[in-house]
This record gives sequence, C-alpha cells and structure tokens, in this order.
Amino acid sequence: MVLKRCLMEIGTGVDLSGRDYTKASRRAVQDAVGRNGLSFVRSVGAGPESMYVEVTVGVARPDEVDTDQVLDVLPYGHKSINVVQGGLDMPSYDGSDAIVIANAALIVSLDLDS
Repeated sequence: MVLKRCLMEIGTGVDLSGRDYTKASRRAVQDAVGRNGLSFVRSVGAGPESMYVEVTVGVARPDEVDTDQVLDVLPYGHKSINVVQGGLDMPSYDGSDAIVIANAALIVSLDLDS
C-alpha cells in the first residue's frame, strides 16, 4: 500500500448551549467536509475505497467526545480519529453553561496501489 497525502482541510464547529463536545466536533468535521468536492479522486483512477481520512479534533474536554458519532459524519473512506486538548470553552455570564468551540483537521490520503 502506497498512501499519498492529497488534501488537508480545516473546520470549526460550535455548540451554543449544553456543553456537547461531540456535537461541536461533528459540526467541525462537517464544516471541513463541506468545503471540498473530491472530484480528482476518480481522475487518478481511484475510488472511495482508496481514501484514508485522518481526523484530528481539538476540544477542551477530549474525553467527552463520542468518536464513533464524529466519524459517522464522513461519507466514505477508511476513517480514523484522534481527539486532543484544544478548542475553546466560553463560559456563560453566570458560569452555568458554556459555548463549546471545536476545531478539526482532516487529512485525506489515497492508496495509489489499489
């Protein structure tokens, strides 16, 4: 297998109330995916089965992210995820809630041997 990195895209997602780190992470990945149409994949003789998508998500509380739900956002490809410390929590005026901001980076590689 020869993987060739073809694309890197960045996305941001926000959950306005409820401190849902999974929701913010899903939105960050959707933001990144929505910026791309990978038409070049077919032009190099590859298909969705040749795609490897590595997701890195940064949130303030990485252990509160349901990684399976985040990866479900991706329409196809071999998927992997790494959730790291990052993002931003903006506390409400009384501290009872927070706006959660997640950042995502997606790297798409193709298996050019297939």
